Amino acid sequence: MKLSIVLPIRKGSQRVKNKNIRPFSKEGKSLTELKITELLKIKNVDEIVITSNYDEAIEQIEAIAKDDPRVKIDRRPEHLCSSDTIVKELIEYMPTITKGEHILWLHVTSPFVKAQDYEKAIKKYFEALKNGYDSIMSVTEIRNFLWSDKSKKMINIEESDNPWIQTQDLEPLYEINHAFYINSRKNYLSMSDRIGKNPYLFKLKGLKLIDIDWEDDFELAKKLFDS
Repeated sequence: MKLSIVLPIRKGSQRVKNKNIRPFSKEGKSLTELKITELLKIKNVDEIVITSNYDEAIEQIEAIAKDDPRVKIDRRPEHLCSSDTIVKELIEYMPTITKGEHILWLHVTSPFVKAQDYEKAIKKYFEALKNGYDSIMSVTEIRNFLWSDKSKKMINIEESDNPWIQTQDLEPLYEINHAFYINSRKNYLSMSDRIGKNPYLFKLKGLKLIDIDWEDDFELAKKLFDS
């Protein structure tokens, strides 16, 4: 079954200026260059679609991937590149620029997620489809006491005489960490979503959880990446 990778890169990050193209590794490679290098290592992928309005990022990608016929550049319309863009509209755009029966959506801002992680996720996705799941997304498992100020109570524990149980006995909750999503084209078209109704939760741990969203994230990840 054919699978497309789609990598959206938008110009004009407000919280981390030029985060996609500025030097990140000790060799001076950017997040974009590092990510496309990893994607080229992935086997059994039919196409790698970069959708962007960012000329500098596109230039970096073309310099690395010019000899790989799987790589395709999509010049994304500006109305889908704004910080005000409705994510649902971007989701609905993805099937129009990809050909695969299945779509792996990922981001450059997860620099510690490597080719082998994506390959494991792809393998697990097709296994999960056979077991009643319809999609997959990367998550962070949370086993801590979570308090709702609105409800004035902990939200992941049943009321009892002993609310302060061992943390390992708490009901786990999951944060969507945006490292990747895999979903079928059929679900994209019928649900207008990058996950289905019953996604398999692919748990990431350690440094792989880092998502660069703020300047402090960038600087910390940069130091850890080269350590």
